[in-house]
Amino acid sequence: MTKLILFCLAALSPLTVDAFQTDSTLYRIFDTRAHQEITLDELANTLDDIDVVFFGEEHNDSVAHILQYELLKAMNLRYDRVALSMEMFVSDDQLILDEYLAGLITERNLNKDAVLWNNYGDYRPLVEYAKAHGLTILAANAPSRYTNRVTREGLESLKALDKAAKSLLAPLPIDTLTGAYYEKFAGLMGGHEGMGNLKIYQSQNLWDATMAYRIGKLLRKKSVNKILHLNGRFHSDEQLGTVAHLRNYAPRVSVANISCFRYERIKLPDWTTLSHLGDFIILTDPGVSKTFNQK
Repeated sequence: MTKLILFCLAALSPLTVDAFQTDSTLYRIFDTRAHQEITLDELANTLDDIDVVFFGEEHNDSVAHILQYELLKAMNLRYDRVALSMEMFVSDDQLILDEYLAGLITERNLNKDAVLWNNYGDYRPLVEYAKAHGLTILAANAPSRYTNRVTREGLESLKALDKAAKSLLAPLPIDTLTGAYYEKFAGLMGGHEGMGNLKIYQSQNLWDATMAYRIGKLLRKKSVNKILHLNGRFHSDEQLGTVAHLRNYAPRVSVANISCFRYERIKLPDWTTLSHLGDFIILTDPGVSKTFNQK
């Protein structure tokens, strides 16, 4: 395994990757279908019949980022034609990302020309692994200028875009997936009164639908057989959001979703109360530092 150093809070000693592997206090994985705790290798072994694996994360969870890296490696070792899909890249950066993966441009160019998240360092090991092993990476997300337009003016406003702009997004019209997802989003916004402006909800659906549409489109390529998709867990928890949109675009695609988050009672969790969130639940130690470096 590539060595990772996990820098912890002052209250914790620095951990080597060997300690990370064996220290069950840092994370626990549960298979909600088999009703049992499992290892990361066992999780990877269950994905043989799965086309798309959604890994829902909390963006500042460094344990989750290490697990994503290790799961990508495990999947690549077990399965043919694995691809990585990332919310962390927007669709109009696909060319830049492809050029970097092909060695046509430098990492400095990637850093300068692409829209990278502030914590891109947390995801860089996955990108570098994909580059070293010739794996495809999908820049799955919708450009923020268009989600912002929807927040201001609604989904109908996208009709004014030209053909090139529309090609970066899910095709119109976009199903807003009312029902369970709407109710969940309303809860996040403080109830139905907070949903007076539906444009925010519509922009969320543009985000979800674009990721789903691009995943489905990638999966139709012969060069790709299985996809690991990374996104914030709200997009895929309970198989709503992006997962539900993907089922609209590609009804025959098989999906598994992982919900990974910090959990205060990691030593004695009542994980069964959380099992509705995903096919797999990963609970991580909230006391671990939010950054890590690859050595």
